Amino acid sequence: MAEVEEQGRKPSEEFTDESESSVKINQISLDESGEHVGICSEDGKVQVFGLYTREGFHENFDCPIKVVAVHPQFTRSNYKQFVTGGNKLLLYERNWLNRWKTSVLHEGEGSITNIQWRANLIAWSNNVGVKIYDIGTKQRITNVLRDNVSLRPDMYPCSLCWKDNATLIVGWGKSIKICVVKERNPTEMRDLPSRYVEIVSAFETEFFISGLAPLADQLVTLYFVKENSEHMDEEFRARPRLDIIQTLPESCEEISSDALTVRNFQDNECRDYRLEHSEGESLFYIISPKDIVVAKERDQDDHIDWLLEKKKYEEALMAAEISFKNIKRHDVQKIGMAYINHLVEKGDYDSAARKCQKVLGKNMDLWENEVYRFKTIGQLKAISQYLPRGDLRLRPAIYEMILHEFLKTDYEGFATLIREWPGELYNNMAIVQAVSDHLKRDPTNRTLLTTLAELYTYDQRYDKALEIYLKLRHKDVYQLIHKHNLFASIEDKIVLLMDFDKEKAVDMLLDNEDKISTDRVVEELADRPELLHVYLHKLFKRDHHKGQKYHERQIGLYAEYDRPNLLPFLRDSTHCPLEKALEVCQQRNFVEETVFLLSRMGNCRRALQMIMEELEDVDKAIEFAKEQDDAELWEDLISYSIDKPPFITGLLNNIGTHVDPILLIHRIKEGMEIPNLRDSLVKILQDYNLQILLREGCKKILVADSLSLLQKMHRTQMRGVRVDEENICESCHATILPSDMAKPFNVVVFHCRHMFHKECLPSSGTIPGVQFCNICSAKRRGPGGGILEMKK
Repeated sequence: MAEVEEQGRKPSEEFTDESESSVKINQISLDESGEHVGICSEDGKVQVFGLYTREGFHENFDCPIKVVAVHPQFTRSNYKQFVTGGNKLLLYERNWLNRWKTSVLHEGEGSITNIQWRANLIAWSNNVGVKIYDIGTKQRITNVLRDNVSLRPDMYPCSLCWKDNATLIVGWGKSIKICVVKERNPTEMRDLPSRYVEIVSAFETEFFISGLAPLADQLVTLYFVKENSEHMDEEFRARPRLDIIQTLPESCEEISSDALTVRNFQDNECRDYRLEHSEGESLFYIISPKDIVVAKERDQDDHIDWLLEKKKYEEALMAAEISFKNIKRHDVQKIGMAYINHLVEKGDYDSAARKCQKVLGKNMDLWENEVYRFKTIGQLKAISQYLPRGDLRLRPAIYEMILHEFLKTDYEGFATLIREWPGELYNNMAIVQAVSDHLKRDPTNRTLLTTLAELYTYDQRYDKALEIYLKLRHKDVYQLIHKHNLFASIEDKIVLLMDFDKEKAVDMLLDNEDKISTDRVVEELADRPELLHVYLHKLFKRDHHKGQKYHERQIGLYAEYDRPNLLPFLRDSTHCPLEKALEVCQQRNFVEETVFLLSRMGNCRRALQMIMEELEDVDKAIEFAKEQDDAELWEDLISYSIDKPPFITGLLNNIGTHVDPILLIHRIKEGMEIPNLRDSLVKILQDYNLQILLREGCKKILVADSLSLLQKMHRTQMRGVRVDEENICESCHATILPSDMAKPFNVVVFHCRHMFHKECLPSSGTIPGVQFCNICSAKRRGPGGGILEMKK
């Protein structure tokens, strides 16, 4: 975006020669080096001379000369050329005799209004259009016609500018065209010029064009502006505009726009304004009859100035950070400090403190100054979370000052800082003492106690930290023990740990038996049997044999605190004294456990009696009899149940597969009323039928499988066995076949594939005519199957 700066205002001066009268100068042209200047005036005079040398040229014409252009490299001897434009376009060249030669490049189309020279290309405009001449090939390349012929060319002159050595920008009226000079394909030349022009972009603008100049990939345009009056139908002249536009193929996009204040702009016409530019300095000169305005490209420093002026500090800081290599008048840190000051003045202390991290960086002096400033305004809390805490640190006194501030007013904030800040930032002992002093006034404050434990932990006084954690029942106590291997410190605190969380404590103790033995734990928990039971129970679940010497003790513990797990314990333990267990269970009248112990000790009849008499549970009695599978127990069960109709019903429903129901039915007294007798008898018959069906089914399956296997064996035994020279006799280990196959021989091959010479077989066994494979018989695999005998 361009920034417009008025450098001075002067009326157009007249050229004055010492020997001639004053006349109006129409144009001045400089070469690229700025050492030679060409001047043309209204009286027809043209002069070209060096600003630092005595060489020069002057010529007088009969008509006013409106434009002049010297070769861009006029300083070099090979390029002593310039052109002038009146009614003709004349080229002046100095020859080898140091004389000036004149050539007419164009005439007959009215006055020449503009000339622009770039490298070997000369572009000029007249009443008809724009021409381009290649001075290297001495050929005219193209003719770009004027679009709006209704506009007077003297009132709305053509504007020309070269963007580079091959791109010409033409502005006329409200139309802009971008023309590119290109090399023609040699195969297409014939009688055509070696170059041609392609219009790559053409579009209309809102206002009349008074001047054009390139700016990187963009275009600077000077507009003559006419606007309609709100109260009158006629148009009036407004201030000229200097715009930067981005050209597109068929349109343009406005980047910036500035209205220029020049004197008497209400009286000026489009032809009264001109735009010239200096490529090396990126300066643009807006020339009017009364003023010259200099515009320069705005740099990042200017942009930052504007942002700071508008109090857009955040955007200014961002712009400075992005372009820190290019800014000259500003410093990123100073802008950042200005932003922090602005935020503090607004009362946005948190944002100001957050920006300190970015702005102050590694400057510890600035950090300390800001901390003291925040203390002065009572906002130490705001800056506390942003202080440096890595490799670069402030003095410990700074951190301690902030901690003391929090300790006075905000225990939670103090605890947060202790957790977040490394302990190396401050004097740990001093903070411990300060917390201890506060605890004297509030000894039960959990926040302070937890923070003190954290301070002790950092100071490696783990015993004190552990004591506080246990007192508070803090969840981090187990993590502390594991992390710092404090098992030696907790041997006398096992009860406290168990009171806090039995499950976690027991898991930790069992996972670290090498550090705290089972005997030590049992000793500590001796006075707390309910906790001892939890520990021993988990130990037993992990390994049935590890705590075997405590199994006798566990009987009483299970009986007292966990009867549901007593029976599983009795079943799984192989080290539990049965007499002791039976005594405990009988004392407490635990029938199920007593029944199990009696059966395990071999007193099944007494166990069955307890089930029937004390539990009166026929189903359980029947289940017990089934487990023992003892005929005497069944007899006892029937004898006990014979006068109890409900028991008889249960027996009839369940003993069909274990005891012959007839034995029970015969012993039932006549006239005894048995509930659901019919249903029970039906069930017995159904069970009997089911047994018959199962037996018949099994018999059929057995017969079918036997037949199938017999057929398979028969097929296998009927197969031939290959015998060749590689086979050997299992008795003499000689080749089974003789070397001379013409001689007679006998070979015996068993179905087990073992082979013998006939003469090597031992005599027949106890069954006449039947021989067996000696090898398979010796391995007790049974007979070797039938015999295949080969004879020849």
